[in-house]
Amino acid sequence: MKVTRREFVALAGAASVAAFAKPEVRQNSPLFTPDMESLTKYRAPDWFRDAKLGMWACWGPEAVPEMGDWYARNMYIQGHVQYEDHLRRYGHPSKMGYKDLVPLWKGENWDPERLMKLYKRAGAKYFCAIAQHHDNIDCWNSRFHEWNSVKMGPRKDIIGTWRDTARKHGLRFGVTEHLGASWNWFGVSKLADATGPMAGVPYDGANPAYDGLYHTGNAHLDCPWYRNTPESYQLEWFNRIKDLVDSYDPDLLYSDGSLPFGKYGRDLLAHFYNSNLQRRGGNLEAVYNCKKSDDGGQFADGMCVRDYERGVEDEIRKEPWQTDTCVGDWYYKRDITYKSPTTVIQMLIDIVSKNGNLLLNFPLRADGTLDAEEERILGSLADWISVNGEAIYGTRPWKIYGEGQRGPGGGMFNEGKLAYTSEDIRFTVKGGSLYAFALAWPASGQLVIHSLAAGSVQSINLLHGGDALTFKQDANGLAVRLPAEPRGDHAFVLRIRGIV
Repeated sequence: MKVTRREFVALAGAASVAAFAKPEVRQNSPLFTPDMESLTKYRAPDWFRDAKLGMWACWGPEAVPEMGDWYARNMYIQGHVQYEDHLRRYGHPSKMGYKDLVPLWKGENWDPERLMKLYKRAGAKYFCAIAQHHDNIDCWNSRFHEWNSVKMGPRKDIIGTWRDTARKHGLRFGVTEHLGASWNWFGVSKLADATGPMAGVPYDGANPAYDGLYHTGNAHLDCPWYRNTPESYQLEWFNRIKDLVDSYDPDLLYSDGSLPFGKYGRDLLAHFYNSNLQRRGGNLEAVYNCKKSDDGGQFADGMCVRDYERGVEDEIRKEPWQTDTCVGDWYYKRDITYKSPTTVIQMLIDIVSKNGNLLLNFPLRADGTLDAEEERILGSLADWISVNGEAIYGTRPWKIYGEGQRGPGGGMFNEGKLAYTSEDIRFTVKGGSLYAFALAWPASGQLVIHSLAAGSVQSINLLHGGDALTFKQDANGLAVRLPAEPRGDHAFVLRIRGIV
């Protein structure tokens, strides 16, 4: 019997879903079932709680124009700056569409070995690679999708190479999937200009020959994320992400939104956890990140490590969480102003003090390289981490996160709203030490920590240089006399013994 590609995907997916009914696991192994009651019994592994800092590489064909995130969608929205850029540089999207940018993504100077050394030196304990953006390009040797990086673009297994390189250097490996929203996201590719000389001429997404890239039946302007997505596409999502999990065995899987697509999503998540248990002798070391978002998906506290896109918390959360953010835009953008090393380090400190991790994206250019400013930021992180890392890695929150500005309320897209001063202090603990981070050096040469008015302090050392510092403790707090000149940049750390 001859079947079409779409029928094959549906048949294969149906078989995969059926296989979940009785997954083969070792006797007495813990088992997750695809329901929220079971999934919410998940607990984050210690490796993730200890790691604190991950690096992320958002890289794909959208890096080609060097115009930042969502280019593949916005180039089809008349009047948008990315549409105008595309029109000027490449031509009208009825003829020169996103499909024509894919071959220009070559990665000819991509050196994952060198990059991983930079990430590791800058403090990364885990590394994540984007498996596919909403642009529907799989960055691996995909069994279910022909538009992939092995068959076009770099003609390399990007995910497999990243994985092998990360693990060679002792980093945990993660993948991020953004596929769930793609069907709605790419609907604009099937529309046309409303005005001007090309009004009414369909964009190239309307050509059925390219349905494999732009999808089918999705012509509309809105992007309601997962909502109204046909079951055939939900099944395709399931098959492709399961293929990703089974082929590359990531330690971490991230979805750009809440958990997609009802039972298909719960089946996928249960499979991710169960397969990780199987491969690791019954020890669950998997991390799944998704967001609590009104996007048509699903979320329940406890089912995952909650992720805040470009967001921070204002207090300690009981369960571990993660901020994902970028030094600039998600995809490479020329002439952008990046976050400063000070901003990145202050974010890291604040997040860790509240039981979170930071996943930080350094977007690559189309040729696979970082620019000089990105490398400078990584170098600054490396210098700071080499001195102060003991107060970050393997720590846990103290009884309070710190003093000073709390930060905006917990949620997404709220970063960068505070200008920290020497009165902003954050705490972590490890072993018998309390670590106090001051987010700026006080001009007076004395740091006063009001939270430490009680307790018997035995000693205080500055991590940068190890100086034993003099101090006075009274009802107003702990007053610490600092060296005459500031040590290092960005923020400094005291190791305090006797309080914990």
